[in-house]
Amino acid sequence: MAEVTEGGHHFDLKKLSFVGVIVSLGIVFGDIGTSPLYVMKAIVNARKDGATMPFDEYIEGALSCIIWTLTLQTTLKYVIIALRADNKGEGGILALYSLVKKLKKKWLYVVAIIGASTLVADSVITPSLTVMSAIEGLKIYNPETPVVLITIVILFIVFVVQQFGTASIGKFFGPVMVTWFLVLGLSGSMHIFDHIEILKAFNPIYAYNLITHSSSAIVIMGAVFLCTTGAEALYSDLGHCGAKNIRISWIFVKLMLILNYLGQGSWLLDNYQQVHNGVNPFFGIMPEWAVLPSVILATAAAIIASQAVITGSFTMFSEAMSISFWPNQHIEYPSGIKGQMYIPRINWGLMAFCFVVVIFFQKSERMEAAYGLTITITMLMTTILLLFWLSRTRVNKIFIAGFAAVYLFLESGFFYANVIKFVDGGWLTMVLGGFIAVCMYAWYNGRLIKANFIQYVKIDKYVSIIKDMKLDETIPKYATNLAYLSRAKRNDEVESKIIYSIIKKQPKRADHYFILSIVNQEDPYTFKYTVDEILPGTVYKINFLLGFKVDRRINDYFNMVLRDLMADGTIPSRSSHPSLRAHNIPPDLKYVIIDNTYINDILLTVKQKITLNIYSFVKYIGSDDFKAWGVSSHNVEVESAPITELTVYDNKIEQSGYFRHNS
Repeated sequence: MAEVTEGGHHFDLKKLSFVGVIVSLGIVFGDIGTSPLYVMKAIVNARKDGATMPFDEYIEGALSCIIWTLTLQTTLKYVIIALRADNKGEGGILALYSLVKKLKKKWLYVVAIIGASTLVADSVITPSLTVMSAIEGLKIYNPETPVVLITIVILFIVFVVQQFGTASIGKFFGPVMVTWFLVLGLSGSMHIFDHIEILKAFNPIYAYNLITHSSSAIVIMGAVFLCTTGAEALYSDLGHCGAKNIRISWIFVKLMLILNYLGQGSWLLDNYQQVHNGVNPFFGIMPEWAVLPSVILATAAAIIASQAVITGSFTMFSEAMSISFWPNQHIEYPSGIKGQMYIPRINWGLMAFCFVVVIFFQKSERMEAAYGLTITITMLMTTILLLFWLSRTRVNKIFIAGFAAVYLFLESGFFYANVIKFVDGGWLTMVLGGFIAVCMYAWYNGRLIKANFIQYVKIDKYVSIIKDMKLDETIPKYATNLAYLSRAKRNDEVESKIIYSIIKKQPKRADHYFILSIVNQEDPYTFKYTVDEILPGTVYKINFLLGFKVDRRINDYFNMVLRDLMADGTIPSRSSHPSLRAHNIPPDLKYVIIDNTYINDILLTVKQKITLNIYSFVKYIGSDDFKAWGVSSHNVEVESAPITELTVYDNKIEQSGYFRHNS
């Protein structure tokens, strides 16, 4: 969402403005903004019984770790550095990959796939954990509150409303999150002066002492890491709000977060045992009369955080489709606003996995064990891509070396701290992330394998045949305008399967043949086309130059092209049939989609066979091509064709005799 209209006025959210800052608070910081619901509780639970470090030093050290993690990981890496790595205003790990993929480091696509897939896995557990943590606040009133059931009902509603669009309620996200952050800051501030010495946490020496002297330092760092898990989403939302709005709003967000963490820490010094009795420090610092309103507000904030994660997943899968990491899927635009999309299969898939997570873990503290593991991998992958981006932009090599040393060490440490959660539930998100990564890898490489076997031929070689076919009235007329989709990179070439369809499979006589091709562009919003006339008045090559943020609705775009061609007289605007032409009926249009179905196994290695088998499975996850292109099924013909006409035999069969039967 790059633009909003309010009170008849037009706002560009990518420019620094009051509206942009408010909207940023509603879109960008839902994930990281709800972390106070569970971080301090996780830190207390990470402390081993019989620990020798005094509890006050433990809390001060943990708070120091939180403050400096937010500073180094969120502020420095993402807000200051990563937001500069924008692809024409767009952010996120796939946009970053698009910036560096021309560096001739072919293996970088694996880094991007791992980062994107683990980000999706993290997107499953984020809604589950935030909503459940908020609902658990009701246990203060009624310990028998059915938290799991209420959480599932809320998540179900959140996922169901996606299909109707969120434009009408989205305008409330900003004010709700402003209220949320103010409550965080005020509730924390009320307790800081109970133990003013808690401010010593700003000194990093306390973080160092905790890490070096605590017997459970690794477990503690796994809990501390939860405070920064929304940083990757912050970078992904760059295109929605713009770097300036995100940076300014982060100042306010970080201040409110730190105040709340300090307040929880101060409260814990007097109420340590209450956490073991099931009291969440976040709700513990609230006055008794404010607990129920706080639960309601926390639930609203959790829903907003979940909404941001879900729509972010839609955006990421849309980008993955455009760079061949994921099969085409049907995309809807219920809000009618550019950038706000809905992918049905992704939506219901995420909902199903969220239900599995909630039912499996039952409690938020058990869910915390699985949270953070996958996002540490995403952050590591982002760091690797950022290093190549810094190198490409010719940043001082000393700075690059320093950046690599700090963040590879820091994030490797966080990964080690979280990997011990694997047996406690982290395996679930790793399995999900691994499944998505395998699917992406197989789809990307399966397309490359098939491309190696696809035969391309020169269009000019068949121009005379097509010209004669057009005049041959013994061949039934198939369509007035006939369109094929081609992935040939050269303008003078086309896949042999298209020629096979036109000439061999069933001769298809038409007035005009259109070869449609998508040419992916680095600029995310490139939206252009070119026309190359192969055979005057008969064969045309249409190249759609599309950025990775532009939807692949080829049917709509091709209709625009046809109108342009009709307007300038290149093709007729009325039917070629006299009876229809007399009534100004426009010409008919037919699409032919060719599904490559067979490659001779002799031509494949074992690895290629496995990859293509997974590729075939992933293909079922996607939509039919005509749905993905926005083409109505009534004018689409789906055909099968061999991917290659090569035949491979070790020996030629010999004729042993010839028999003639007398009649």
